[in-house]
Amino acid sequence: MADQKRDYYEVLGVDKNASADELKKAYRKLAKQYHPDLHPNDKEAEAKFKELNEAYSVLSDDSKRSKYDRFGHSAMDGNGFGGGGFSQEFDFSDIFESFFGGGFGGGSRRRNGPQRGANLKYNMKLSFMEAAFGVERDITITKEDKCTVCGGSGAQPGTSPETCPTCKGSGTITKQQQTLFGMTMVQQGCPACGGRGTVIRTPCTACNGKGRKNIRKTIHVKVPAGYDNGEMMIISGEGEPGKNGGGYGDLYIQFVVGKHDVFTREGYNTYCEVPISLAQATLGANIEVPTIDGPVSYTVKEGTQPGDTTILRGKGITNKNRPSMRGDQMVRFVIEIPTRLTEEQKRKLVDFDSSLTDRNYSKKTGFFKRMKELFNI
Repeated sequence: MADQKRDYYEVLGVDKNASADELKKAYRKLAKQYHPDLHPNDKEAEAKFKELNEAYSVLSDDSKRSKYDRFGHSAMDGNGFGGGGFSQEFDFSDIFESFFGGGFGGGSRRRNGPQRGANLKYNMKLSFMEAAFGVERDITITKEDKCTVCGGSGAQPGTSPETCPTCKGSGTITKQQQTLFGMTMVQQGCPACGGRGTVIRTPCTACNGKGRKNIRKTIHVKVPAGYDNGEMMIISGEGEPGKNGGGYGDLYIQFVVGKHDVFTREGYNTYCEVPISLAQATLGANIEVPTIDGPVSYTVKEGTQPGDTTILRGKGITNKNRPSMRGDQMVRFVIEIPTRLTEEQKRKLVDFDSSLTDRNYSKKTGFFKRMKELFNI
């Protein structure tokens, strides 16, 4: 009876205000979950699948949905549902395409059509400086490639592959299959030729009819300046060969960049810390600062504080996408406090410190002033 049926929105697990796309998405998900082909001899799954189709066939039709929203299941009596069946006025093709990889008729892609070859990946280790300035290197990879004896055909030289007599070169055969919807025509890969569309009567002895062999190949790689750790460079056409006339895949080189004792890197900018003495920070000094190009002269300003930084424009790493541009180098000054002082040095340092006044310590003076105000000292 109609009043024993579940609410169609409840069946699909959607709100009554659900859009057409939301209905379709919910239906596709549940239809895949309960499709009888995935649950052979499971009556419960079959019943749920029928219930889903009935609900969707109503709610996907604006006119039927309007009537259902007003009158419920009674509005559907006499509209072709009878004993709980469903209408096929809407398009099931997208659902069956996801189930059967092409659905009904001739819409599926030819199995013996050109297929591009597989991509390969190679990890290349670079030093910090090799990544910064670029490097040329030979690498050796192991991969499948076309057999040089038969040219990739798989047939012994002097012979050639023949059109498969079973599928007439299509790579597929069509079979009748009993489904929930009755007898349907389903395309499958041809078992005689493995979906290639051709058969080899006299296989190549060098590759046993495969048309390809494992080889070791040496490739000269030019790594431009600027690549960073984890980034990839693509060498087109150095992957594996395709099938049925398809092109070669690509070779992906992923870089593993080592650390440096002096420099670190963020993007195209480099960073380093430069230790200076207390006297150099106080009085200023001319020093040498390291860069990836070599040391450069730099004047430390008088009164430099711990952690002060300066930027050396254009002294960073080359931008691999815009070789005329370089990043910057950030230099952070670290003031080294002297240790292991002699008694004479300690005495002189105490005398020097005693000669200083609040005007010599702006940060220290300001801090203690704020502290006195805070605690009303």
